[in-house]
Amino acid sequence: MGKELVIVLNFGGQYNQLIARRVRECHVYCEVLPYTKSVEEIRALSPKGIIFTGGPNSVYDETSPHCDPAIFDLGIPILGICYGSQLMAWTLGGEVATAPVSEYGHTRVAVDNKSLLFKDVSSETVCWMSHTDYIKEVPEGFRITAHTDVCPVAAMENAERKLYAVQFHPEVQHTTEGMKMLHSFVYDVCGCSGDWQMSSFVESTVRELREKIGSDRVLLGLSGGVDSTVTAALLSRAIGDQLTCVFVDHGLMRKNEGDDVERIFGSEGNFNLNFVRVNAQDRFFEKLKGCHVPERKRKRIGREFIEVFGDEARRQVDKGRIRYIAQGTIYPDVVESGDKKSSDVIKSHHNVGGLPIKLVKELGFEQQPIEPLRMLFKDEVRQVGRELGIPEELVSRQPFPGPGLAVRIVGDVTPEKVRMVQEADAIFREELARGGVDTQLGQYFAALSNMRSVGVMGDHRTYGLAIVLRAVLTTDFMTAEAAEIPWSVLQTSMNRIINEVKGVNRVFYDLTSKPPGTIELE
Repeated sequence: MGKELVIVLNFGGQYNQLIARRVRECHVYCEVLPYTKSVEEIRALSPKGIIFTGGPNSVYDETSPHCDPAIFDLGIPILGICYGSQLMAWTLGGEVATAPVSEYGHTRVAVDNKSLLFKDVSSETVCWMSHTDYIKEVPEGFRITAHTDVCPVAAMENAERKLYAVQFHPEVQHTTEGMKMLHSFVYDVCGCSGDWQMSSFVESTVRELREKIGSDRVLLGLSGGVDSTVTAALLSRAIGDQLTCVFVDHGLMRKNEGDDVERIFGSEGNFNLNFVRVNAQDRFFEKLKGCHVPERKRKRIGREFIEVFGDEARRQVDKGRIRYIAQGTIYPDVVESGDKKSSDVIKSHHNVGGLPIKLVKELGFEQQPIEPLRMLFKDEVRQVGRELGIPEELVSRQPFPGPGLAVRIVGDVTPEKVRMVQEADAIFREELARGGVDTQLGQYFAALSNMRSVGVMGDHRTYGLAIVLRAVLTTDFMTAEAAEIPWSVLQTSMNRIINEVKGVNRVFYDLTSKPPGTIELE
């Protein structure tokens, strides 16, 4: 992964992986680790720097997450963010208390440009605040380097010990000069040179895959999305037709997408691999009957995916020994699936954790799956795809959740509802493309609400469902804002959906940002 490493210690903040992503944008490799990592384990990793995340707790609460004070004596530069800044102050002898005035949102912050952290930042800049506690007194040896009208310690530092802390969130887009601050930390404070490049990642990963796999065969679950496509391409380059890709069609994909996957990866495609399609739509719909809770949907789909994939894996094993299973797991999947000690589960990912141990042993697979993209963020995966020469239409393909349209249908999932979403989604995409808007968006789709309402169509009373259109602007999918779609495009999409999609009589446009919402409805 490169010689340079910056560690993000997660104290339960919602932006933990976004911090890591921002550091990687500076071409410095970064990983998120739980705050429970021991000082000895951290020292063994030889990081160039450490970043403490925010978190929902109060440092003066004995049950809140704390770190070993010895971490501050390692001589490794540390940047504390939000809760992380308060933790630094509290641990080193400062005072943290409930703020007289809480701050949330865009806030003007006055900074001291003599600080190495703020050397390229305007003397007054806009930052994103989100705190109810504050640093009342800084520890001995620290000086205040930023403040707001109501927050006396918006930043502090002990430059001699290379300890820095900010009350705001430099990692979010709302902090207008946040990247300058992070860049200054990793380069000027930590002394990084920036050796994290996707071209070197491809070269080293292909070499490592060849060495690891040798002449053995590998089985990969292929969805046709960006992650599994790039995984397949990496493995194909490394081991060629020793790779067999199994595409489980759960019937929850976008319109005509199952056939598209088969066309691209099957005999008509240019990939050097073995392709198998399993049509299992009926099995998945049966498992989803009467299921309304989003997390239960994900878990049921995950379990059924394992069952279907396991059945096909047994058939493939009968044709010849397969040693390894491969997955298109990426870093957000790993982090979002939760670390019980440091963060909540945001949502389950059925491609994290591999097949059940019992099935792995039965089939004779190695227990640890091959996951070449496990430490990459989505945009890094796309860069790898380009390095591998994958066509842009595949590399730039819209993100699609593993459970498919099941999490774009609020309430129970039926074939009829899937049809409604598929048709509405196809119309929305067509109109966005026709209006020249699609290339400007981070993600866009149609979803189906569970709200029924009265309508009038052709002088007849209707009682139909409502479609929700969603389009967001985002660079990292960690935060997002609703896009301002031209009214004419929305109007045309609405008219077509109501007229062409049977069972729908109303259309909404979702204006919610992330946070507080998520990009998907469920």
